[in-house]
Amino acid sequence: MAGDGNWDRRSLLRGAAVVAGAAATAPLLGRAAHAGSGDADALFKAGRFEQAGRAYEEILKTDPANLHAARQRGYVGLLGNRFADAEKYLRMAVQLAPGDKDANYFLADCYIRQDKLSQSVPHWQAIGEDNYAKWFAAVRGEAYQVHGDLAKVPFDQMDPVPLVEASVNGGPAKRFTFYTGAPSLSLSATVAREAGLSPVASQKIDYLNDVIWAHYGVLDSFKLGGIELRNLPVGWSETESGDDVGTDSDGMIGTWVFYHLLTTFDYAGRQLILRRRTPETARAAAARAGAEPLPMWLAREQYVHSRGGVAGVADSGSRVVGVNLGGHNEAAAVIFGETGERLRIRSDNDRPIETFAGSHPAVTHPCYPKEIRIGDAAARDIYCYTHPQAPITRNGFDVPVAFFHPFFKPFNVTLDFTGMNLYIARGAAT
Repeated sequence: MAGDGNWDRRSLLRGAAVVAGAAATAPLLGRAAHAGSGDADALFKAGRFEQAGRAYEEILKTDPANLHAARQRGYVGLLGNRFADAEKYLRMAVQLAPGDKDANYFLADCYIRQDKLSQSVPHWQAIGEDNYAKWFAAVRGEAYQVHGDLAKVPFDQMDPVPLVEASVNGGPAKRFTFYTGAPSLSLSATVAREAGLSPVASQKIDYLNDVIWAHYGVLDSFKLGGIELRNLPVGWSETESGDDVGTDSDGMIGTWVFYHLLTTFDYAGRQLILRRRTPETARAAAARAGAEPLPMWLAREQYVHSRGGVAGVADSGSRVVGVNLGGHNEAAAVIFGETGERLRIRSDNDRPIETFAGSHPAVTHPCYPKEIRIGDAAARDIYCYTHPQAPITRNGFDVPVAFFHPFFKPFNVTLDFTGMNLYIARGAAT
């Protein structure tokens, strides 16, 4: 969910314009800084989250009623899945301002990540997201029950979008794409009907020159190879006539599914490798990768970030970058705001590409950075987009570049949501 309602469009329309990805993320709804918070905010904006967290704590020692510092300190905890910290400070923020949209949103997200779906409900209600409140209230018992220990699911295709096979409610195999720029599991309307799903909430959305209905429900079973998830929230969308919205796949697997597992996006080996998520499997994955762990942060339900950079004539250095696995994009990265000009990256400014970002029209241009990298994994002189109109500050911190599908093809990438580490290594996973 984004503050302007584009969450539904991104997730339930299944990412038709994946330049949206990190570019569609919403800014913080309330950014007014209180006295003394300037240094902490500057650290946060620069992606120095640990230092920012300590700075917000210092503010709260002398000003315990500082809503901004409490909310931001809770957000720092949420970015790193440090749930005890996140809950402590976000509850403090909600007590200080019961109607604060960001504090309630972050606290709802914190509960969702821990599968405490019912506890998220009053916070969705507090910010007027009644459909979400109904959706999560409808999930009874333990959500996202994991059955099985290992699945190796081959890619049926790599381009234009990767596709894998999965079974819905025990039915025949369907072809799903995946994208970490989307939150929940989403289905086509046809598959939802075949699975016998009924919506617990629905929403009418004006999208481009059309109208669609976004539906929310609860799925009994979703099986990928040897891994089955049971009792999970699911979305689907249809036109007013009941037709599917898009026909490129039978659905999209979003980040919520992947963060319940230890997931390796083995592009080089053309497969998804899914394991039960435990500290032991995370340590084993690190050993297999043979790569140094990179920090990982999760912003606003689904947006994965790590450390990397981009270079033209000048170099950005190590910065927070967006990591968008799966989806559809012909560009290896999208470079935001004035980054391209500042780093003097060669750009074809006379070749505008009209697309959509966050369901809004956007104009990008081809560009050719000398290098883009995540950790030590790099690509040189690769085709990218520059998006000068997009703000570099998203979700409250600077993200000069976001990486997409083509960049990852020589690599395997493992997302460890237990230790909040990302591992990227060249070649197929071992």
